[in-house]
Amino acid sequence: MTLLAVAADQPTLEDFGRDVWWIVVIKIVGVFAVLVLMTLFAIVFERKVVARMQQRSGPNRVGPRGSLQSLADGLKLAFKEDIMPALADRPVYFLAPVIATIPAFLAFSVIPLGPVVSIFGQRTPLQLTDAPIGVLVVLACSAMGVYGIVLGGWASGSTYPLLGSLRSAAQMVSYEIAMGLSIVAVFLYAGSMSTSEIVAAQADGNQVSFFGLEFTGPSWFAVLLPVSFVIYVIAVVGETNRAPFDLPEAESELVGGFHTEYSSLKFALFFLAEYINMVTVSALAATLFLGGWRAPWPLSIWDGANSGWWPLLWFFLKVTAALFVFIWLRGTLPRLRYDQFMRFGWKVLVPTALVWILVVATMRTVSREVDLSTGQVALFVGVPIALLVLAGLAIASRMSNRDTRIMAEQAAAGAVRATEPDAEVLPPAGPRRRPAERTGPSRAEGGFPVPPMDLTVPPSPRLRRAEPVGAPAGRPDGSGVVSSGRRGSTATRAQEDPDG
Repeated sequence: MTLLAVAADQPTLEDFGRDVWWIVVIKIVGVFAVLVLMTLFAIVFERKVVARMQQRSGPNRVGPRGSLQSLADGLKLAFKEDIMPALADRPVYFLAPVIATIPAFLAFSVIPLGPVVSIFGQRTPLQLTDAPIGVLVVLACSAMGVYGIVLGGWASGSTYPLLGSLRSAAQMVSYEIAMGLSIVAVFLYAGSMSTSEIVAAQADGNQVSFFGLEFTGPSWFAVLLPVSFVIYVIAVVGETNRAPFDLPEAESELVGGFHTEYSSLKFALFFLAEYINMVTVSALAATLFLGGWRAPWPLSIWDGANSGWWPLLWFFLKVTAALFVFIWLRGTLPRLRYDQFMRFGWKVLVPTALVWILVVATMRTVSREVDLSTGQVALFVGVPIALLVLAGLAIASRMSNRDTRIMAEQAAAGAVRATEPDAEVLPPAGPRRRPAERTGPSRAEGGFPVPPMDLTVPPSPRLRRAEPVGAPAGRPDGSGVVSSGRRGSTATRAQEDPDG
């Protein structure tokens, strides 16, 4: 269904594909420049906001108030030594960061930045291109980025990057399903998958009738479809590998994740792709749920707020607010365990999105086929379905917490059932290796556990002396072996410490 333009400067699908070649070149260069500048801004913005949350000053040396710190970091990465592992698959190792970066740039091509404007006398929309399935282009590009991550981990020729890439692929695929399901309700309301027409569908408030009372309701889909908006926000945080869902880069488990073996400009490309994806999903959130480039109320009361170049300001303010949510989550929430993370995606987000699509489709069908007002549909259809969903969630939560609830009730009632002792964390106390007057009381006597200090470190095989051919490599007294430098030989320590 094609939506009618609500204003003369509202672009439609017929406005695309008619630009002269130099206008297309200007748009391509503009999109590239916008993404690079937004990446530099997002890095400094993140470091400044997190520093303020932790009561630090953050970057404050390079540029005015540290505003050029991200540019300095990018130049440093570009000029660092490029190290390639010996076991790496060289062609794939080189192409992997490129494959991860190019789709991140392509996804921004269908994002509308503003209305139809005049550029050197040519009337053209502030959008590179659009299609009847414009949103699916963004989903396809985000899916292509997974290949770069998987190939980067595999081509490194190391175990940990491979495990990190597989983890990242599983995470991105799982949460991309939830993200795709969350925007189906937007398609049902807008009647189109074109990004420019979705913005046009949020131009004016909806006329709502509630048992004879007529009033203008909100137009942003974030208000009309709150469940879709919440699922989308959670899903894109997981898909972009951001905290608290940054499991592929869990340093305590997988070193640095899929890009452990990368350095210099190749690592910078992976870093650039992550931040460009953040900007892209933030721009898509503004387009699908926050009215796109249109000014929020009460700025929309001004007639010139949605014409000319002013919409660029409103659009980037919305993108900046979405980036702040990413940073806020990173500075607030701890990292999840991997099993909790995957369980939440498959058992909570995906079923909730499916049920919500069913609810929205039912309400739209009833309002179209039956002569009922919006308020009557919400009362007779939406409220019963919401009550059933809440009852189902309550029952499921009660059943999953049944054992914990029973144990808590027994503890509150003073149950005397013997409980299992806590697991022993420390190893059992062994025989004393040193006199008590030198080491203090043992752990069995209530002292602090002290590891034994007379461990024998085997000599390093790389530090053998050059021996004549036929000479023994090492003798029992240790003279044929060079010590590692940390400890002497066993005979020397026995002479120094006869009580050891």
